[in-house]
Amino acid sequence: VQLQATGGGLAPTGGSQRLSCEASGLPFSSYGMGWFRQPPGKAREFVAAISFTGGRTSYADSVKGRFTISRDNAKTTVYLQMNGLKPEDTAVYYCAADFAGTGENSPDHYEHWGQGTQVTVSS
Repeated sequence: VQLQATGGGLAPTGGSQRLSCEASGLPFSSYGMGWFRQPPGKAREFVAAISFTGGRTSYADSVKGRFTISRDNAKTTVYLQMNGLKPEDTAVYYCAADFAGTGENSPDHYEHWGQGTQVTVSS
């Protein structure tokens, strides 16, 4: 199983970025997917999740209304569109796959993790 996250980099405050995570080696359309992040010196935290059909999404309060998670099962890819970026969004962002398919907030539900991609928002 491989989860390859791309799309990170440097962005200005108020800017936008889109992260992608392409999955291979698993039946992607059966897995819930999530995005988590780890700010410098802090613990990993939940960002967003999506169920295997895409019909259910959830977000951390800190990103609600600014970030959008989506998926394309034909491309085995999950996306995180980030708008209105703030310096506190600076973190390494990880995608993860949830066998149960529901897309949960807790990292304990996720069996597979990508390598992470750095997002830095300048103030």
